[in-house]
Amino acid sequence: MPHFDESRPIYLQIVDWICRRVARGELAPGARLPSLRDLAQELAVNPNTVQHAYQELERQGIAFTKRGQGTFISESPDPVGSLRQRLAEQAAEAYLKEIANLGLSFREGLDLLAEKIKERGVSN
Repeated sequence: MPHFDESRPIYLQIVDWICRRVARGELAPGARLPSLRDLAQELAVNPNTVQHAYQELERQGIAFTKRGQGTFISESPDPVGSLRQRLAEQAAEAYLKEIANLGLSFREGLDLLAEKIKERGVSN
């Protein structure tokens, strides 16, 4: 469940939360999303906020609505791969921006990242 940041519209934070769940495989293509009321109650937000989020997900091609049946994660073309790519690019941009704000060179940022990867024992 997301923790809302007051500096951004809640509906966009709900969109991001759902996108991350899709990218992680928690919501598979074709999965039914909770009803507007159920998700609004779970997140303690207005149902109109959830409706706005679902409309944005549809606009982005991540979800679609079947009248009388609910809102579902898109089955084509592979929303998981494209979402992962988009979220990874956003994370990389945020990292580069923060490195620059700290006055570090991109080489220093890359070296730091490589060091952290090595500490975690991650290969490839």
